[in-house]
Amino acid sequence: MRITRFSSFKDTEVFFTAAFSGHDITFVPDPLSPETAALARDADIVSVFVDCDVSKETIAALPNVKLIVTESTGVDHIDLAYAKERGITVANVPGYGMNAVAEFTFGLLLNLSRNIAFASDQVREQGIFDVRAFQGFDLFGKTLGVVGTGRIGMHVIELARGFGMDVVAFDVHPNPERAAALGFSYATLPDLAASADAITLHVPYLPETHHLIDADIFRVMKKGVILINTARGEVVDTIALVEALKSGRVAGAGLDVLEGEHELHIGKDVLANVPEGHDLRPLLGDRMLMDMPNVIVTPHIAFHSKEADQDRVSKAVQIIKDYLAAASRDASTPVG
Repeated sequence: MRITRFSSFKDTEVFFTAAFSGHDITFVPDPLSPETAALARDADIVSVFVDCDVSKETIAALPNVKLIVTESTGVDHIDLAYAKERGITVANVPGYGMNAVAEFTFGLLLNLSRNIAFASDQVREQGIFDVRAFQGFDLFGKTLGVVGTGRIGMHVIELARGFGMDVVAFDVHPNPERAAALGFSYATLPDLAASADAITLHVPYLPETHHLIDADIFRVMKKGVILINTARGEVVDTIALVEALKSGRVAGAGLDVLEGEHELHIGKDVLANVPEGHDLRPLLGDRMLMDMPNVIVTPHIAFHSKEADQDRVSKAVQIIKDYLAAASRDASTPVG
């Protein structure tokens, strides 16, 4: 079998070479896109990541592919309907990086609540040691709103309880048993927004979660709230967030993801690479967020710990091994 891995992290390629020594493996450091698809034209199996553009156009350029494995939990970068139409199996890696993302969430929250990154920048860039400019606040006794109580959301709640925080959560599928065990309560999204001192997002990106946090939700948030997003940028209405930050409704934001970040990853010449008719307002909003002094933006790295990377790649490799084993069994089964 021919296997091509796009967005290949060099330090994890050994997992592939060790598992598939009898197969033709190609590692491509660049993301899969219509422009790079030719590098996998003969591939039977393609491994991708969240920065890949696995659109209909891209898949159409892969005539031999039978399996697409995304080394991520999210699959919103893949045209699942067209893959199904082509008879291509698509697999993801759920459940990895729980600790990594939850800990990173608190890294952002602590940075904002205590002005750590901003104070460090002032000392490094200006040599100013101004204690009065950076008074923060304790997390102990504050209320954390957790939107989405899957594996990551639940681990965030466990960490929050360790900090002595009260927790209120929102989920379309609540888990009352875990709520009772961990000592938190569920509420509607508007009620959560109105009561939380900090809000963190841990929902997948689906049509139902597009702009889940919109102008209406921002309007009912407690004044001075902190917003953390390590989920997907499209869950938040970017323009509404910019306005909420300008008004002081939101005191600060920690964003590991941005709406339309795929275009931002292309490089400086964003406008030249945006499809015709594409709404540019979120991209302009992203630029405004990057320039705001009370916003921390990181390049989608919450998942990116050594342990999480090893777990993610190991699970992707196992999916491919299972697929190859099933294909081998099918090929050896007598017909008739």
